[in-house]
Amino acid sequence: ETPLSSPAVLRAMSSSAGPTPPYTTLAVSRPAPAVTHVEIHRPDKRNAMNKAFWREMVECFSEISEDQDCRAVVVSGAGKTFTAGIDIVDLAGEVLQPRGDDTARISYNIRKTITHFQESFSAIERCPKPVLVAIHGACVGGGVDLITACDIRLCTQDAWFQVKEVDIGLAADVGTLQRLPKVIGSRSLVNELALTARKMYADEAKSSGLVSRVFQHKAALMAGALEMAEEIAGRSPVAVQGTKINLLYSRDHSVEEGLQFMAAWNMSMLQTADLMKSAQASMEKKSPRTVAFAKL
Repeated sequence: ETPLSSPAVLRAMSSSAGPTPPYTTLAVSRPAPAVTHVEIHRPDKRNAMNKAFWREMVECFSEISEDQDCRAVVVSGAGKTFTAGIDIVDLAGEVLQPRGDDTARISYNIRKTITHFQESFSAIERCPKPVLVAIHGACVGGGVDLITACDIRLCTQDAWFQVKEVDIGLAADVGTLQRLPKVIGSRSLVNELALTARKMYADEAKSSGLVSRVFQHKAALMAGALEMAEEIAGRSPVAVQGTKINLLYSRDHSVEEGLQFMAAWNMSMLQTADLMKSAQASMEKKSPRTVAFAKL
């Protein structure tokens, strides 16, 4: 396990004192070259997701998608917990008192609100840079929607997960019911979690495949996430971003369709200088991280 005094820990844990303007719910930093850290920053509210958060996630990940200096992203939560999920108090008006003159118009506005919320996490999936999420403490409701849109999930031993929506009288509607069955192999387990709203703890999350690694505490988690992000960021961005895009395409299409998309993708992407640079480094027994790849 990474020592608490290591540079990786110190860089990972040096989150800003507050949100990064223009954001009011997110602290965005660059803890290592080519790695962006996005921290949900409402620790006094257990990182509950208010109106501003839903809007800012789209803005933040749209910016990251266009940032050529970023090659990997780490998402985490400030304070004692990852997130308590949706901020019901802040969003009560929009959800419980929708506007509209009749049933059709009320329904139309509710649908518009739901699709806006869905976009907040679809923006993570659409971002071509791999997104790692580091979860500590509670990951409730909207938190599960968020993490299932990320590419790699890591957590602490004290982390727990809860698809909470049925407890508050609704079906989860911003991604969990669509993405969790693609993440966890057991449909029965997915159904159980979504229908009973029971808590799942770190060991079960690891054995079921929801997370790929478990760390003893948050300091080790953040160091491990940052180290993994740096490994990814050190590879060819043509290779890395092409891999993410094709993995997501293959998830939603048949094997044959995925192969055809891959052939069409690589007929141009194989014509990159990164291929020769990476091969040269490999022959010289050097890490890809020693290669200076052009921005993408």
